[in-house]
Amino acid sequence: MTSNGDLRVKRKTSPIKVLDRPTKIFKPDNFDSTENGQLHSNNMYNEDSSGEEDSAILPMAATADTAEWQATIEKVVRNVVSIHFCQTCSFDTDAAVSSEATGFVVDAKKGYILTNRHVVGAGPFWGYCIFDNHEECDVYPVYRDPVHDFGILRFDPKAIKYLPLAELKLRPDLAKVGAEIRVVGNDAGEKLSILSGVISRLDRNAPEYGEGYSDFNTNYIQAAAAASGGSSGSPVVNIDGHAVALQAGGRADGAATDYFLPLDRPLRALECIQKGIPVTRGTIQTQWLMKPFDECRRLGLSANREAAIRKNLPKETGMLVAETVLPEGPADKQLQEGDVLVKVNGELLTNFVRIDSILDSSVHRKVSLLVQRGGRDIQVELTVGDLHAITPDRFVTVAGGSFHDLSYQQARLYAIPVRGVYVCEAAGSFRFENSESGWLIESVDQKKTPDLKAFIDVMSKVPDRARIVVKYKHLRDLHTLNTSIIYVDRHWSSKMRMAIRNDTTGIWDFKDLADPLPAISPTRSKADFVKLDTVAHPAAADAVRSFVRVNCTMPLKLDGFPRARKIGFGLVINAETGLVVISRGIVPFDLCDLSVTIADSVIVDAKVRFLHPLANYAVIQYDPSLVDAPVRSAKLATEPIKQGASTIFFGFNQNLRAVVTPTTVTDITTVAIPSNAAAPRYRAINLDAITVDTGLSGQCGSGVLISEDGTVEALWLSYLGERTSHNQKDVEYHLGLATPTLLPVLNQIQTGIVPNLRILNMETNTIQMSQSRIMGVSDEWIAKVAQANSSRHQLFMVRKVDCAPSPLDHEEREQSLQEGDIILTLNDQLITRVSELDIMYDSDYLGALIVRNGEELRLRVPTIPTTDLETTRAVIFCGAVLHAPHHAVRQQISKLHSEVYVSARTRGSPAYQYGLGPTNFITALNDVPTPTLTEFLREAEKVADNAYFRLRVTTFDNVPWVATMKKCEHYFPTMEFVKEGGKEWKKRVFGEGEGFGGMGGVAGIDEGGGEEQMVEGVDG
Repeated sequence: MTSNGDLRVKRKTSPIKVLDRPTKIFKPDNFDSTENGQLHSNNMYNEDSSGEEDSAILPMAATADTAEWQATIEKVVRNVVSIHFCQTCSFDTDAAVSSEATGFVVDAKKGYILTNRHVVGAGPFWGYCIFDNHEECDVYPVYRDPVHDFGILRFDPKAIKYLPLAELKLRPDLAKVGAEIRVVGNDAGEKLSILSGVISRLDRNAPEYGEGYSDFNTNYIQAAAAASGGSSGSPVVNIDGHAVALQAGGRADGAATDYFLPLDRPLRALECIQKGIPVTRGTIQTQWLMKPFDECRRLGLSANREAAIRKNLPKETGMLVAETVLPEGPADKQLQEGDVLVKVNGELLTNFVRIDSILDSSVHRKVSLLVQRGGRDIQVELTVGDLHAITPDRFVTVAGGSFHDLSYQQARLYAIPVRGVYVCEAAGSFRFENSESGWLIESVDQKKTPDLKAFIDVMSKVPDRARIVVKYKHLRDLHTLNTSIIYVDRHWSSKMRMAIRNDTTGIWDFKDLADPLPAISPTRSKADFVKLDTVAHPAAADAVRSFVRVNCTMPLKLDGFPRARKIGFGLVINAETGLVVISRGIVPFDLCDLSVTIADSVIVDAKVRFLHPLANYAVIQYDPSLVDAPVRSAKLATEPIKQGASTIFFGFNQNLRAVVTPTTVTDITTVAIPSNAAAPRYRAINLDAITVDTGLSGQCGSGVLISEDGTVEALWLSYLGERTSHNQKDVEYHLGLATPTLLPVLNQIQTGIVPNLRILNMETNTIQMSQSRIMGVSDEWIAKVAQANSSRHQLFMVRKVDCAPSPLDHEEREQSLQEGDIILTLNDQLITRVSELDIMYDSDYLGALIVRNGEELRLRVPTIPTTDLETTRAVIFCGAVLHAPHHAVRQQISKLHSEVYVSARTRGSPAYQYGLGPTNFITALNDVPTPTLTEFLREAEKVADNAYFRLRVTTFDNVPWVATMKKCEHYFPTMEFVKEGGKEWKKRVFGEGEGFGGMGGVAGIDEGGGEEQMVEGVDG
């Protein structure tokens, strides 16, 4: 670590100074709230820099253009298009993204548009372009360069009916120092912006953009123009209207400096495509940098060689120097870093354009290089490789993750051989630690996976629900071999599919590789619990036999829950039937895979049996016949623990280790876990929380309070709270829940009955007697409260009434509770404790005596069934996860606009591109009302693929708006998850078996950000 505490940089430091690293011009996503409240922006190409800019020239004064420039610009703007696009999934160096950029027509007859490679992307692309007259048409990639920052899109010229199409001529030869230029493009998200500037340099090295995509082995043109987000791909034109360069990057620190890609290689690629011949690209897997003569001399350039260069090429001021030579590449062991390039095939050579030309025309042939190393001439002969062959054009999805062979881009960045299986989407079963990308798979299930073919072969033989060993490294730390045991999901993400780039159609074709192998039937296993010999309390030490570790994996983000995987500990309440009680902060809903680990040895699957709607616990069940271990049923206390009582805290810390300490109950108070304003998710309300006097309580999310005789007096649970605004982290509260409050429900479950609880649809908070008196509670009732609850003189006031699923009639409204009501009695029982509200669980109606507006009223208050509060159906449409508003939404909103609620969305999807965000309600599709998911699906199926449709949407804050979206079934198929018969979840993908080509999986549905990823790890 450095002196300031920062981690040491793992990759080789770029030779370009930090202040020389500009921002690539790329319109960022608007900041928005994800389904879990985290803010996101696309900063793939943002790197702030400071200090003075070398050779920077201030932008030209904003004076009116001459008539000649005005005439030129009028011709140019007809050829410039605004590109709206999605890079639909993570691939190579590119993350999934939705954004805007610029391009310009370079062949009006065949319909070719030139733009940047970081716009076209290395992976699947879906987009359209808008011309100056607002005509729109789809665009498809036909070429993206493996290295240089340009790509070519194709459109149908016949689709443009009202604008005479023209094209810009590419004239790289006209880029001259001092030339006045205009950058015409979609600047800062505006439809059209024209920025003026002057070319100041032609020999700048390509800028570095951190760990994402970066151009290299080319010079860049520098100018003073100060373009900003969205102008990527803009033409840089001269006064004659010729394109002399391609806008590619700029600075993020406010300096008025832009960087343009020369058009020599784009022109060659365009000519090849126009002729219908392959765009050959050669490589010797060496990165070169242009360095001035003074630095070349320090590297060993001899005086006679410098003199020869200066004589034959008098305008040159530097030479090419080897910066990185990749191991196992054509130049390995023949060239070295610091070699100064003198000749290629006998030709004096000092610029990138010429070496590119030679290599591109010499694929699979030999070239001769003369370099100087320490003043000595070194002659080498190298075989030129195919650059396209080391640039991935396919990837595989399996078990929720996506994989392809390591690319030349990534290998060059870390100076490693171009080989290995790269995890481009670390999701599903392959969600490793805290990084979503950058992993290299070394082996799977004890078998080496040197390339994608070997990886496919191994994974095709792994059965569903298997637990296998995976070894892997991260590109930033290749010294460390990580080892993890993963749970293979081939049921939610059942298909193993290969996606292959098709440059003819511009889309990626999908094909199934292998059907999932069925899960192997589990067998009975033996295990013994650890003995806590050092613990001074034998009963507490024996409590370890009543705990099991629970791993909950969620294939889909529902109900606003921000995690895809959680690990915690549950308490065994019946060892004979395998019943376990655990926090809903660990098991939030039942669309999940549960595994239970007994005695740190035996792993068995489990099912959700019950989810409490208010009290933050769930009951799950495993098959005890598969476990040969002395598991003990916990003995639960029947009397509530008191404030000030001595007890023993038994918990599991962040390292999943048991810790024990004697402690004292400091407080038992009624609390409500704070709501998450940005995205409602499950939270506990109307409960008495226990706090204890030990620092361990804040470190442990699972555990119990236990007496000296081994009786469990309270559960210690984790409660998911709000997301903080300053660091976007989810707050977890660790509190105790007295066991007597659980007994009525748990006793039913142990007899085989799943309780169908009914609740009052309200949230309460306590008020003291001074407040009660002011609000109209009589002295008589205040005296009764003091007599009924000597330790807590309190009543409950209705803080919030849940939104009803359907409008109430006049009589129901009259009999319902309202905000501000003070509850005196329910069914003639005085209510001064939270536990006394449990009377609602078994009653359809409750006789309530309340104080409202200073007057006592008697009501016949209806309760609501909790069976309707849990999500039992979800639809994925255009990348958005839709389901009925869950309980947390009803708790926080005053009116339900429909039963079609947006819970989450996928990056790079139509939902993301067109702004359909979490917490929105969809009320109509193409003006047809869609009050429920059934009506919505019916109308959605009527929309043709790749066709526009209209959505009427209402925000959480009751603001209506209209979204126009385009359907994309190829990359974002419509899927439905349904809990059939109220028991088992099933997935259905619409269109399967009918030539459907989409991904068909659910990986990437979450939007990342702050994800708590935990795997069963083994230190490597």
